[in-house]
Amino acid sequence: MSGAPGFWRRLLGRATAAKPQPGAPTPDSAADKQKRYRREGELGRGSMGVVYLATDLSTSQQVALKVLALQREFSPEDLADVRQRFLREAAAAGHLQHADILRVLDAGEAGDDAWIVMEYVRGQDLSHYTRPGALLAPAAALRLGIRLARALDYAHRQGVVHRDIKPANVMFDPALGTLKVMDFGIARIADGSRTRTGLVLGTPSFMSPEQLAGLKVDGRSDLYSLGVMLYQLLTGQLPHQSNSMAKLMYSIANQEPPDVRHYRPELPETLAMVLALALEKRPELRYASGEQMAVDLEAVLSALDVTLPMPRAVSAPARAAASSFEQTQRLDAPQAVQNDPEPQPDPKP
Repeated sequence: MSGAPGFWRRLLGRATAAKPQPGAPTPDSAADKQKRYRREGELGRGSMGVVYLATDLSTSQQVALKVLALQREFSPEDLADVRQRFLREAAAAGHLQHADILRVLDAGEAGDDAWIVMEYVRGQDLSHYTRPGALLAPAAALRLGIRLARALDYAHRQGVVHRDIKPANVMFDPALGTLKVMDFGIARIADGSRTRTGLVLGTPSFMSPEQLAGLKVDGRSDLYSLGVMLYQLLTGQLPHQSNSMAKLMYSIANQEPPDVRHYRPELPETLAMVLALALEKRPELRYASGEQMAVDLEAVLSALDVTLPMPRAVSAPARAAASSFEQTQRLDAPQAVQNDPEPQPDPKP
């Protein structure tokens, strides 16, 4: 991978052979390396670890430091392999430079655990917008979906699959309009030699059928997860729901989800078709790329601004170079709007 060696040496704390940059820290070990980040307070915690607000002492910038308690999740015989895999994935995420992807700045080991440093952004994750009464307007949800599809398209073209796309892993600040896909640190390089089947990472409700089955996944699995997330943002419901893990997994693998209009009858058929395509069981029938999905969502948004007027300016038409779906499914405004027939004069007696 071009440019990777320097990043790997820094990531693994083996930069002694490389000449340090002026003003850059030169830790003697991976343990000393984490001392560069002074913890200021706790931002949140989950099943795998804790996220702290921290200060990078070399730059005085605020960052987010995530400490992963790997020893709680993996057996002792697997820890060494898991740590190395995590560092390898963090290195891949460190090369992603996209406005809507949270930047990975550094990573390392801490005994049996691992840590990762990311840029610090304000806002709240999209799970706050998945509850009834707190849903975004359909047009706003589609705009986020378009940006997320393009961010994933960029990552996939770099060979990185996220594997855990869900509302809780997307930070949004409506005041500033910032959107950030988080946790690419647990992504896997889309390389068959590095893919270990049978290891399930992610949230089951958002996982593709092939990921649940422990099969090799690619970017189309992330697009399935994005389809689930859009479905939930629009309706407050998941496509597949069950209190039983076994029933949930069976449903995802075998049963068609309800049409999105079952929960929101006012949504257009074209949007239901986009979501149905994203949620196809077989990956070969889904969108082949995030860009294709983004183009179709733009077509739906353009029509949505006509059929469901929002208190905002009507968006520009979708790009002319449309996908085959848009070419066959998009409705022109005169077709999409049904006007009352003009009154006819009474027939003469």
